[in-house]
Amino acid sequence: MDDPHPFAPSGRGGKRIVVMASGNGSNLQALIDACADGRLKAAVVGVIVNRRDAYARERAAQAGIPCEYLPLKPYTEAGRPRADYDADVAERVAAYSPDLIVLAGWMHVLSSAFLDRFPGKVINLHPALPGMFAGTHAIERTFEAYQRGEVTGGGIMVHVVAPEVDAGPVIAQAEAPILPDDTLETFEARLHAAEHALLVEATRRALGG
Repeated sequence: MDDPHPFAPSGRGGKRIVVMASGNGSNLQALIDACADGRLKAAVVGVIVNRRDAYARERAAQAGIPCEYLPLKPYTEAGRPRADYDADVAERVAAYSPDLIVLAGWMHVLSSAFLDRFPGKVINLHPALPGMFAGTHAIERTFEAYQRGEVTGGGIMVHVVAPEVDAGPVIAQAEAPILPDDTLETFEARLHAAEHALLVEATRRALGG
């Protein structure tokens, strides 16, 4: 594990964001860019990843942002409960004194051991509309439902994180139609492009902008 970096610079207006990611980090990049160009009066002061190969680590490095790799596997191999992992992650996140924690592709359900440490300060991006396709593989499940004639499209939402999976008060949402000639890949690409703008707007609202 990398050392915590509690003295990372505060952003414009003093707002501090910690991003937690597991994969490519394109939404992390959207937040970094929005902070840099002033659309967000804040700064991403820390990044947490739980997968060694997450490209989000490279994005953080390129932006000069401290990044910590905190894997779950050592806990499970030692027979320790997930609550121990969540509590330790919360401790590392707290070192950054965040005003907001953004889950941007964080592939791990956080328990109360984490959430109780930051009440109302954790938000999540989910590639489906409220009440639909909670959990993993939401985009694939949406497209399969479209092929069965059960839905006409999908969407994205950003919500305050609750103990229930992909639940909690919705901050922002947007619909994403599925076009007749769409493949899963083209639908997914269009959805991801829409995610970036929605996440930036939802983060601005969550910070009180």
